[in-house]
Amino acid sequence: MSDWQQWVGREDRRSDRVEAGALTRWLATLDRAAGTDGAVPQGFHWCLALPDAPTAALGADGHPRRTDGAESFMPPVPLPRRMWASSQVEFLHPLHPGEAIERRSRIAAITAKQGGSGALVFVEIAHETHGDRGLAVRESQSIVFRDAAGPDAPLSPPPAGGGRFDPSEWDAHRTVEPSEALLFRYSALTFNSHRIHYDFPYATAEERYRGLVVHGPLTATLLLDLAQRRFGDNALARFAFRGLSPAIASEPLHLVLRGGGDAIELGAFADDGRPVMQATAAL
Repeated sequence: MSDWQQWVGREDRRSDRVEAGALTRWLATLDRAAGTDGAVPQGFHWCLALPDAPTAALGADGHPRRTDGAESFMPPVPLPRRMWASSQVEFLHPLHPGEAIERRSRIAAITAKQGGSGALVFVEIAHETHGDRGLAVRESQSIVFRDAAGPDAPLSPPPAGGGRFDPSEWDAHRTVEPSEALLFRYSALTFNSHRIHYDFPYATAEERYRGLVVHGPLTATLLLDLAQRRFGDNALARFAFRGLSPAIASEPLHLVLRGGGDAIELGAFADDGRPVMQATAAL
């Protein structure tokens, strides 16, 4: 840990532009129409200022290899499995097509813990996305690194139980079945080559998932889409989510919402009621 602490404070800056073509493809991926306010919908910022490591620089999992050199933004944590654990997002003002943006990222903290499945290392990253009118999106992101799964480890998540998700206590409910094509398109939009999202043999044999894993930010984007259906375009001021268990491709995913104002609760659940993602938001 003492060696990794030198990464705290390390910064990365990337420039980009909100291109109409990329936005059109994002909307097509999610099967939704453009907003009526002319602005970029909330959640599209995860498709901007993307990492651009050469293919030769990728590791076995598809992510850029982490080294102890100055060129590596992420610390060389030796744990092989990586997941986007949570984010806290502030939407300060909407971005617009054609707008030039800059994303400033900084390693805010690195914390080692011992979990029920072994060693864990959490890397907290502070992101700021600036547009033509200044700071547009502020985000605190948590990435978790975990031990390798044994070759005989049970597949995660366990097979669906006999329960059934009940949406009756929620104000809004939508069911989607994230297809392999949806996962592939979202990987392309975010330039995310993590193999758990498209390589079934790798996902099941190496990382011991029960199938292809739905991206955490894709699930979060689907929850933001549910909020847009309920409250209108770019209505949220704050949005925070935490992943609880993997969502698996082609299995029903229940998206739910209740409340309003400063107390909006959202969630994603598997068909048997297993919680996948917990989220809160405010207008």
